[in-house]
Amino acid sequence: MQDPVPESILYLDLKRRTDFLRLITAKFVLYAIVSDVLRQGGMSTGLLTVGDFSSSLHLTVTPPPTSSPQPTNVLLLLHGLGDTSSSFTNLGRQLSLPETTCISLQAPTPLPFELSGFHWGDDIQFDSASGQMDLDTGFTKAVKVIKQDIVEEVLVGKYGYRPREIMFFGFGQGAMAALAAAVSMPNQEFGGIISIGGPLPVSCISAKDIKTPILVLGGQSSTQVTRPSLDQLKRCFQHVEYHKWDRAGDGMPRDREEVLPIMRFLARRLRSRKGVPEGSIEIGQ
Repeated sequence: MQDPVPESILYLDLKRRTDFLRLITAKFVLYAIVSDVLRQGGMSTGLLTVGDFSSSLHLTVTPPPTSSPQPTNVLLLLHGLGDTSSSFTNLGRQLSLPETTCISLQAPTPLPFELSGFHWGDDIQFDSASGQMDLDTGFTKAVKVIKQDIVEEVLVGKYGYRPREIMFFGFGQGAMAALAAAVSMPNQEFGGIISIGGPLPVSCISAKDIKTPILVLGGQSSTQVTRPSLDQLKRCFQHVEYHKWDRAGDGMPRDREEVLPIMRFLARRLRSRKGVPEGSIEIGQ
């Protein structure tokens, strides 16, 4: 026959259970308070949808590959001059980033002369020497869309994302729009900007000490990422990383070597609540 359990141990065990119940109750009360505050403040939780944004915007929303109550990050994808949001919608699906919602935003203004595609500039101008459309024609309208309609009203105002949890991926003129948007919010540190062939707009060259980190990529020739443009970026932003591809032109990445700097940058800057996913592999240095 076992000896009876001392009364002091029974009391201690009961006390532990009581403390545990109080802790659980406190957590549920805290959760209820937070949920109520979010509801009263009009803040949403869960997955972003196209319906969260103004009907005047043309965009697509790609959720992360595995479901989660609310993804930790948002990656805003901005296509190049003369393109549409559909190509970067496919890019968002191909990236398949964990805990990250990808938004492919279409530029606000269609090209003139029955040309297909859209542009981010305030105007259309042609370079007298090359005959090509000028990339830098002002970004007032594009910045308003990105800053107010996307970031402030929905991502921050409605869903409670912090700027640090919002990243940008832009190509050409779309990258310039992302840089201009970051300059328009100089006191905010965003997760980062990936700029492929996108120099700093002329309207932004007086900005200084912006904390948002920048990854710039471009070709070794026939590129918009010239030495003077790179120096301008470094004067404007505190952290600028540059990778020059071993080919001409600023097209999208073609192989593993060109993609690798982008994936490293994303791995450093994207946040995670779940830690390293099972089955992940390390990206080489």
